[in-house]
Parts: sequence; structure tokens; C-alpha cells
Amino acid sequence: MSEDELKDLDKEVRKLKRIAGEWAAKMHDLVEERLPASYEEIPELAQATYDACKAWAEANTRLTTLQKG
Repeated sequence: MSEDELKDLDKEVRKLKRIAGEWAAKMHDLVEERLPASYEEIPELAQATYDACKAWAEANTRLTTLQKG
């Protein structure tokens, strides 16, 4: 993998981390401000947060592996 490709992957990892953090903040807001009345939002919000965190973790693992090798 070229240096430019590694830089692009690093940029993507940072973007995915930001997105995961935004979803986590939305979950926090739900817990702090709208529960228990908005309990029906939990499954969709939880799935979106899980998906965002998983995407970050997979990209981060790939980047870490490529940086070591």
C-alpha cells in the first residue's frame, strides 16, 4: 500500500471515529433527555451507533495492521 493510500485510510478512520462519536452523543442525549418517554427510539439508534462503531473498528484494525507490516 502506498503512502498516499495509508494517509487516505488514516483520514477515513478519523472520519469514521467522528461519526461514531456523533451517534454515541445521540444515544447519550436520548438517555439524558428523552427517556423513558422515547423508549421506542432505542433499537434504531442503538443499531446505527453499533454500525458506526463497527465500521470505525474495522477500518482502524486495517490501518493498524498495515502500519505495522
